[in-house]
Amino acid sequence: MKLSPRIPALLLTALLVTACAPQTSTNSSSDKDEKTGTLRVWLFQEVGNEPKQKVVDSVVAAFEKAHGGTHVDVEYIPVETRAQRVKAAFNDPSSAPDVMEYGNTDTAGYVKDGGLLDVSKEFTGWSEAKDTDPTAKTSVTVDGRIYGSPFYVGVRALYYRTDVFEELGLEVPRTMAELAVTARRIRAAKPELYGLVVGGAYTYGAMPFIWANGGELATGKDGSYASAISGAAAQKGIKEYTSLFTDDNCPAAKCAGMGGNDTITAFAAGKAAMAIGGDFSHTAVEAGKVKGEYAVVPLPGVSAGTIAPAFAGGNNIGVLKSTSHRTLAVQLMEQLTSKKTQTAMFDAMGFLPTFADVRQRVAAEQPYVKPFAQTLAAGTKFVPASPAWSQIDSSAVLPTMFQEVVSGKKSVAAASKEAATKMNDAFGSAG
Repeated sequence: MKLSPRIPALLLTALLVTACAPQTSTNSSSDKDEKTGTLRVWLFQEVGNEPKQKVVDSVVAAFEKAHGGTHVDVEYIPVETRAQRVKAAFNDPSSAPDVMEYGNTDTAGYVKDGGLLDVSKEFTGWSEAKDTDPTAKTSVTVDGRIYGSPFYVGVRALYYRTDVFEELGLEVPRTMAELAVTARRIRAAKPELYGLVVGGAYTYGAMPFIWANGGELATGKDGSYASAISGAAAQKGIKEYTSLFTDDNCPAAKCAGMGGNDTITAFAAGKAAMAIGGDFSHTAVEAGKVKGEYAVVPLPGVSAGTIAPAFAGGNNIGVLKSTSHRTLAVQLMEQLTSKKTQTAMFDAMGFLPTFADVRQRVAAEQPYVKPFAQTLAAGTKFVPASPAWSQIDSSAVLPTMFQEVVSGKKSVAAASKEAATKMNDAFGSAG
C-alpha cells in the first residue's frame, strides 16, 4: 500500500480485515447484468483524501457521461470500520458495493470468502493489462485466476544522509555486508545517530535480507504452502538482519519494538543516517529535518551490483461477486486502474503506477522515483497467495521471531523453527 508512513498501518489493518472476514460465504454470483442504474464503489479514505477524490471524481464523471442512465456512488471507507463493512458485505450482498479497493495481500482471503469476482477473461482481454508489472499481477491472481486489477504498487529502498556520508567520506554501500560495516562506522563517529535504523516489528524491511540470501517465506502454489522460514538460506538472511540490532548500530533496547513507521520517523527527524523506506515514505521524509540532505538508492543485495528483492505492496481494485452490474462494474474497475488514472493518482498522491511504461515516464519526470523503479525492474517478491497469510501477519509470527533472536531468548535456528511451525499451522487451517 502507499503514501506516507500511514501505509504500513493501513496494510496491517487490511490484513486484519481478512482475519476477521467470514471463513465461508453464502453469497453467489448474481445472474443479473444490468446496463443502467447505480454502481456503488468503496475506496480507502486517505490521510489528505481530497486530491484522490478529485481524480476519482473526474473518472466517475467521464464514466457516467459514456454510460447513459448510470450513476456511480463513491464512498470512502474509514480504516477503523473497514473490517465490519467488508465482513457484512460478503455476508449480505444487498449491503455490498459493486467495486471495492482492497490491500493486495488480502486477495487470497477475499477469494476464499467468496467475495471477489473472477475477471480473468476481461482482464486478459483489456489492452492495457499487458503492461502490468508481473508482481502486481500476481497480487490479483489466485490459483491462476484473476480477481481484480492492480491500482498502485509500493516498494522499499535505502534512504541515506548525503551530508553525513560526505562529512565522513563514506561511499554508498554496494552490498549488504558493506551496508552493515558502513552503519557501524557512522555510529562510531556519530553515536547520537543510528547507523542504519531497523525495527524488530518491521517485517517488510526484513524480508529483503531473507530473499537476497536465497531464502523464502514459504514454498508451494495454488493455495497449498509450507513454511520455508527455517531453511538454511532463510536463516542466513534472518541472522544478517538481526545482527544489526546491536549497540554499535541500532540498540536492541530501542529498536526491537520499532515498526516501519518508527524507522522512517527516526530518519526524517535526523536521528538515523540510513533507513529502509518506501516510495510512500518520500512525503514524510521531505517534511522532516533531513529535507535536502538525503538521497535514495536501491537496497543492495549480497553481491555488488545486485539489488535485494523488495516486497511489492500496494492496493488493488476488484468487483464483488454479488454485483448485478457485472459489465459496468468491470469497465469501471478498468477505468479506475487505467494508465491515465494511475498517472493522475501519482501526480495527486504519489501512488506508484503498476504499469511499467507509465512508471518509466513518471520516473523521468520525478527523479525520486528512479531507485524504486529500479527496484521493481530488478524483481520483487510477494507473500504466499494464501488466506493464511492474514493470520500469520496479524499474529506477528515473523516479528516475534526477529525479536526473540534480537533479545537473545532464542537462537536463529530455534526461533525460525518455531515460526515455521506457526506458519504451517496457519497454512493447514486455511485448507
